[in-house]
Amino acid sequence: MNYARRKLLALAAAGVALPRFALANTATEITWDDLIPPGVPYSEIIGEGVMDERNDIWRPLFDSNATKLNPDLDGAYIKMPGFIIPLELTAAGVTSFVLVPYMGACIHTPPPPPNQLVFVTAITPWPSDNLWDAVWVTGRMRHEIQTTEVAETGYALEAEFMEIYIW
Repeated sequence: MNYARRKLLALAAAGVALPRFALANTATEITWDDLIPPGVPYSEIIGEGVMDERNDIWRPLFDSNATKLNPDLDGAYIKMPGFIIPLELTAAGVTSFVLVPYMGACIHTPPPPPNQLVFVTAITPWPSDNLWDAVWVTGRMRHEIQTTEVAETGYALEAEFMEIYIW
């Protein structure tokens, strides 16, 4: 086989493989409703609560629907909007946080149920002067129920890319 023909075949093979590679790294854009498993109505994940008068905070009580997670999202490469509740802050910015569906969740109001909260670890710290902005977060999501200082979270995500959310 001559050199020109081998080069042409190599280029053709690369052209076929490249679109598959590019599609494999395209994040699926999701909303907060997507975190709830199919068939579980939103109204069934909201819980009652009790006032902890000693600590002056509201402690929500959730049933088992609050920790039911969408099986399609475990391992999915996603992009979703939300607000940052910082957990770890360095001089470079926020390195871990809880992504919440609305501003002030977990701080000024009782926290949403675990299946409406995402624990995020940022590969590149998010600047601390942008904490009040809504953000897009892109990365690989996984199921991971964990307790943080602000709430119990149902999902975890390593943020490969973050940007300001434009309305």
